[in-house]
Amino acid sequence: MKVLLHADIDRLGYFGDVVEVSDGYARNCLLPQGLAILPSEANLRAIQKEKAAQAEQRRLALEQLKKVADEVGGAVVVIPALANEQGHLFGSVSETDIAGVLQEKGFEVQAKHVRMAEHFRALGEYEVKLHFGQDVEAQVQVQVVRPRDAEDDSQSEASESSEPVEES
Repeated sequence: MKVLLHADIDRLGYFGDVVEVSDGYARNCLLPQGLAILPSEANLRAIQKEKAAQAEQRRLALEQLKKVADEVGGAVVVIPALANEQGHLFGSVSETDIAGVLQEKGFEVQAKHVRMAEHFRALGEYEVKLHFGQDVEAQVQVQVVRPRDAEDDSQSEASESSEPVEES
């Protein structure tokens, strides 16, 4: 059955596209939820201007995502996590943890953008892809360290940037 999409639907199409879907999907999901309507000349003419406006919005959003990907590309994320003597974490580092640290650093990254095969369960350095959509990707380096190691790093950076104090 051919339907005229009334909303952007992942892996199906964008607003204003006429797509072929199964009859059951159209009758049970798309049409009742208002995500699609039956294509007619009147319906196609009615949404023509709105389709152009939506395409422009998608283009602007894609430009914004490319800008964010360029900014965040190559960033280093340090995540302190408790671990045993062998380096195994008491828990794991997830997409939400990485996105949270990136947001604290001022990057516009959400957990849905972080792509990981599995959560990190050990101390170490990892490469993580950020997928923003439509061929817009970036890569960041994630360092999972013990909390005292993270404090030592921040203290050493602070002591390097400040002038030495003379003791008498």
